[in-house]
Amino acid sequence: MAKPGVLFRHAETGASYIDRFQPEQANLEFLSFGEYSLPPAGKTRPASYPGLETLLFTWQGSAAVHVGEATYSLQTYDVLYIPKGAEYAISNSAASPAKLFATRAPAENVHPTFHSKFSDIRKDEKRIRHLKGKDVFMMFDVSEPADKLVAGYTFCEPFARSWPPHNHTDQEEVYVFIKGHGAMEVYESPETLTFVREVGEGDAVSIPFLNYHPVFSQEAPLEFIWCIAGARYWVGDKNKDFMHGKAASITT
Repeated sequence: MAKPGVLFRHAETGASYIDRFQPEQANLEFLSFGEYSLPPAGKTRPASYPGLETLLFTWQGSAAVHVGEATYSLQTYDVLYIPKGAEYAISNSAASPAKLFATRAPAENVHPTFHSKFSDIRKDEKRIRHLKGKDVFMMFDVSEPADKLVAGYTFCEPFARSWPPHNHTDQEEVYVFIKGHGAMEVYESPETLTFVREVGEGDAVSIPFLNYHPVFSQEAPLEFIWCIAGARYWVGDKNKDFMHGKAASITT
């Protein structure tokens, strides 16, 4: 007996993954970046990335991530570290769509999977850095084993800017804007200033080595992911002048 055809409505298409950039496209050495979109009942195919460790950021909705025999239930703003080469798939059993961002970097070692729950982090003062006009949430800190990746969220109040200006000799970054609208500058020196204007939800900006990278919020709060690849530290923990805004500029 012939099998029947199946209609797939446009709004009911399965999960998708968009590779937003590879390192060479973003003038980076390590970081790649992509985005998963899952409709209700959507599920990705199993995937693995030999030689790369991964961080998943739950931007919108909720999802289950299946890593080997384990399943991790991710709520909005949760972060999941997936070890080098581990096979995983993502599913969405909720009634609303889910979107997740993925950052990856080369790794030599295999480390444990780690689920960082935003509902816990936002109440843990040991994981929060309070700066003028903003709070930084250390979602995947140096205390979590990894080869290159460190990541968190920055929540800016209206009309705030990152301060003091800083750059890195041993870290590259990507900023991914997840709520609100603002502006961002990326420059090696004032003479080579470039502007990334009107960054908004879903936009990503790469920050190669030695580039200053201030962010400006506007009339509403601005939230963004920052993900580091390279030496594993956060600038405010390494240089206390950054926490107090005392220096004109900082290089780490």
